[in-house]
Amino acid sequence: MRPESKSEPSLLVRYLGSSPALKIIDFFLDNAIFDYSKEEVLEHVAISRSTLFNIWQFLADAAILAPTRKIGKAVLYRLNKESEVVKRLVDLDLALSRFKERRAETQPIPA
Repeated sequence: MRPESKSEPSLLVRYLGSSPALKIIDFFLDNAIFDYSKEEVLEHVAISRSTLFNIWQFLADAAILAPTRKIGKAVLYRLNKESEVVKRLVDLDLALSRFKERRAETQPIPA
């Protein structure tokens, strides 16, 4: 299954900004049931290779991303759902979605 690809930024990115780290985290939040290699992330996140490699170690050191398995030379990663930071990011993503949904319900439908 191919990861979700977006033409429009997610609520998380729209509200918090489009930093490269947030783009990577957002990709993993939207595709949380699968694990991905760095190359696969590069295919779907609009950042440069050097930026990805500069940020990746920070995300791993912060226990936001965790390695899951190795296929050949490629190491696959997914969000570390045990991390308190990741739990809070998931909560924030859900809260933003609920906020947006409530706002949409109160807005009149144009004629």
